[in-house]
Amino acid sequence: MAYRLNFLLVLALISCSLALVDSQHRARKLFIDLERAQTRSKELDIQWKQLQLDQLQLAKASMIDFRARRDLGMISAAADRTVYLTMPPMALRRQDASLSMAAGEAAGKAAAQVASPLLEPQTPGGARP
Repeated sequence: MAYRLNFLLVLALISCSLALVDSQHRARKLFIDLERAQTRSKELDIQWKQLQLDQLQLAKASMIDFRARRDLGMISAAADRTVYLTMPPMALRRQDASLSMAAGEAAGKAAAQVASPLLEPQTPGGARP
């Protein structure tokens, strides 16, 4: 009977030892995965900051103008082709709702086109479309 009890205790001790080794192995593996994830997070953070910096540089008006001229072959609009639109006062626009909507849509599109000096596509031979 004592031999059975000793044998069961030895089996319990071996199984506990194996469980301890397994849990330590899992803990080390999870720690390595955590370190890799933190390293990747730092790399992605650096990449994100670089992309934000690139976006700021590309959004500058001078860069947009340079790229429009170089890549798209565009030139500044001539003074004789520039059209300035005036908007009616807000009080007049509120009196007629349908006129207001039509004027708002047309003026919104035109204001977006006339807000700054326009660039026009340059055609071969210098002719304008």
